[in-house]
Amino acid sequence: MPKNTEIKKIMVIGSGPIVIGQAAEFDYAGTQACIALKEEGYEVILVNSNPATIMTDTNMADKVYLEPLDLEHVARIVRKERPDALLCNLGGQTGLNLGMQLHKKGVLDECRVKVLGTDLAGVEKAEDRKLFKEFCIEIGEPVIESHIAVTVEEAMEAAHTIGFPVVLRPAFTLGGTGGGFAYNDADVDRIARSAISLSPVGQVLVEKSIKGMKEVEFEVVRDAKDKCVVVCGMENVDPVGVHTGDSIVVAPTFTINKKDLKMLRESAVNIVRNVGIVGGCNVQYGLCPETSKYFVIEINPRLSRSSALASKATAYPIARVATKLALGLTLDEIQVAGTTADIEPVINYVVAKFPRFPFDKFVQADRKLSTQMKATGEVMSIGESIEEAFLKAVRSLEVGYSHLYKKEMSAWSHNELVEFVKVETDERIFGIMEMLRRGIYIGEIHRLTAWTVFFLEKLNNIAQMEEKLKKGQSVELLKQAKKMGFSDEYIGEVWGKTFAQVYEMRKANKIYPAFKKVRNGIEYYYSSYVGIASSQAPRNDKKKKVVVLGSGPVRIGQGVEFDYSTVHAVWAIQALGYEAIIINNNPETVSTDYTTGDKLYFEPLAFEDVMNV
Repeated sequence: MPKNTEIKKIMVIGSGPIVIGQAAEFDYAGTQACIALKEEGYEVILVNSNPATIMTDTNMADKVYLEPLDLEHVARIVRKERPDALLCNLGGQTGLNLGMQLHKKGVLDECRVKVLGTDLAGVEKAEDRKLFKEFCIEIGEPVIESHIAVTVEEAMEAAHTIGFPVVLRPAFTLGGTGGGFAYNDADVDRIARSAISLSPVGQVLVEKSIKGMKEVEFEVVRDAKDKCVVVCGMENVDPVGVHTGDSIVVAPTFTINKKDLKMLRESAVNIVRNVGIVGGCNVQYGLCPETSKYFVIEINPRLSRSSALASKATAYPIARVATKLALGLTLDEIQVAGTTADIEPVINYVVAKFPRFPFDKFVQADRKLSTQMKATGEVMSIGESIEEAFLKAVRSLEVGYSHLYKKEMSAWSHNELVEFVKVETDERIFGIMEMLRRGIYIGEIHRLTAWTVFFLEKLNNIAQMEEKLKKGQSVELLKQAKKMGFSDEYIGEVWGKTFAQVYEMRKANKIYPAFKKVRNGIEYYYSSYVGIASSQAPRNDKKKKVVVLGSGPVRIGQGVEFDYSTVHAVWAIQALGYEAIIINNNPETVSTDYTTGDKLYFEPLAFEDVMNV
């Protein structure tokens, strides 16, 4: 299907300032959209209020409006510019809500502006809690028992009808803002007041709690000819009850059997087709592996933080593809990494995502995690095993740990540890590791945390390797530890050596990582000690080269402005004729798109890992 040639000028709405639940991933999505639109020859008008983004750089659009993202200002720009079409599903919940407001106030009809991608009726069906529930029932998808409320009294009545515990989910809010679990009347009263006031439509869903189930999500793209591709399936290590943005996530899925995986994939495609998505969509499920019973939790009919993660995990640029699909192109007409977008990417490595929290700045804040996102950003790591990916991820976080080890926990009593891991917090994995070091039965930890036994066994492998290192020093043990992702720094601590001495031991015995391609045909690499070091990325010695270090995860004091700097540095280096090599670990950013530099290494920004590159 050829692209739409009836339209010439397209307006893109950004996501505004960085807030919890809406960070650098929407600068990435918006930038990809602008690039894709200009590739296809359209005039691009961008509206955003965040000066720190690549998206608002004058290189990205033909015109940039740095204006408040509210109905009054955006409507004024629409009336002035008279765009032929609007793209609002790449600016997060902010962009989507603004698109809905422009439609409902008649501005789009008045100015004859066409909405690209998923139509707004489909968006409303997906975002409105009542409509979505009715829609799922209509197409035969299982939903959790729930009731819609617009007053605190209705929420209380719904909670009593369903039975405690319940979860309250406000409609059209960002990152679960205003929601949470209620175990009694007081909880309902407190959460419902917040949820209803924060929802743009004054609506909250009161839903039966399925806390503790396995959470699985899929990123799906669909074109106007109804062709769907499941880009990536992701499994939350944390069970249902923790917002997916605050969860440790792995890809591909590891503990879902083939039958259940097929069932959920088919369900995701069924939902995306029936909503009428044109572009990308995120679908989230709660699954009981023992019974194969599942529930649809929610969908995002837009690009999300999970979309950015899936894009970087697979080297499949979802935002760019979604933009071109919105223009009328079909998946088989869009090129992705030397092939077409209708080919499902294959992950033959392990990806791990760890969230980055602001608790190092706000030490008195409540660290308990629930349905309302608290993470400011995230890191992604790639390895050949769960163990390697987890250990690379923890040192990417830049929170002072080179390993899954929190020293002060070693002095805690058994009861203190038990009480600690019962509660979902950002440091729960450190408590679990301490229990494994003490030989506490994996089944008991599973009972306390609802973490899948498979992941607890992988963490136990790390604990057992720690024990081996404490008992002896040898080249063979060093090789085994490095294959599992252990850092030179941690090994040095255990052996009473400096990390430099451990490196010299590696050097003397030629223990180096291999650098492997994420996908054939593109210059995108990750390191692993599983493999032959000689299979390293080919080095270009004909050209002088400059390594640009990215800024890692978004956190308080270091946000998307440093990704802006990184990308501009790369452009300047390339303009001067040098090869630009990027090292970064943040899947949300423009700098970690494989097309930004000449080479991309997805690695921890730690001395050892950078020096390896």
